[in-house]
Amino acid sequence: MFTVDSISVRYDQKTTIQDFSFSVEKGEVLSIIGPNGSGKSTLLKAISGFTPYYKGTVMLEGTNIKSMKSKQIAQKMCMLSQKNQAPNDMSVKDLVSYGRFPHKRWFEKLNDEDMEIIDWALSKTYLTEYQDRPVSSLSGGESQRAWIAMALAQSPKILLLDEPTTYLDISHQHEVLELVRELNSEMDMTVLMVLHDLNQASQYSDRIVVVQSGEKAMQGTPKEVMTQEMIRSVYCMDCEIQYVQTERKPRIHLLKKVK
Repeated sequence: MFTVDSISVRYDQKTTIQDFSFSVEKGEVLSIIGPNGSGKSTLLKAISGFTPYYKGTVMLEGTNIKSMKSKQIAQKMCMLSQKNQAPNDMSVKDLVSYGRFPHKRWFEKLNDEDMEIIDWALSKTYLTEYQDRPVSSLSGGESQRAWIAMALAQSPKILLLDEPTTYLDISHQHEVLELVRELNSEMDMTVLMVLHDLNQASQYSDRIVVVQSGEKAMQGTPKEVMTQEMIRSVYCMDCEIQYVQTERKPRIHLLKKVK
């Protein structure tokens, strides 16, 4: 469904992503992990078209995204950044309605079908009772759900999330990731997200790609990727790996920094 083939990104004559390749299957949840500054967010932005890449190709359903118009891409793929901000007086429903714009012609008004999709997106993210409130009045978790609702109203096949749990407390992190899991499970939505927390990546991903210094260090299932060797090599940390029988996915307990 989605293929990244040998892309490279350069800032100020410095290559930040080097010959990076991987693919995402339909209905899959794939997480990108790696240390701070390794290039995770840059990679995601390059894939989405926000950041130009000077080498390689990104194919979306068999079409090179460089040959697609931004509106065509937006009809198939939506990306949410780490921190999103709406005007102080914008209501939740107005924000969600912006998700319909890629499907409308210039100055074309929202119709009944659009409003049904907007109401559905609000309901799916448990925000119907908040629809008339300003986005600025919401808690961190509620605000993140509002932006995800906007993404749902866009009706994308692929959802890209750049560190969706950043700035959230533990409860709201769980809330957002459970919503992502629900959307993936019930709607067969393909999800590609950047995560910092290794245990969250392990628990919520079908596959994981590890970025180190702008290059792909490893990829595979959580069981294949989350090893003591990988964490020592990439994060310079010793750890213990445990398995919870009900989840069958590794749980990482960091111990100490490797000298």
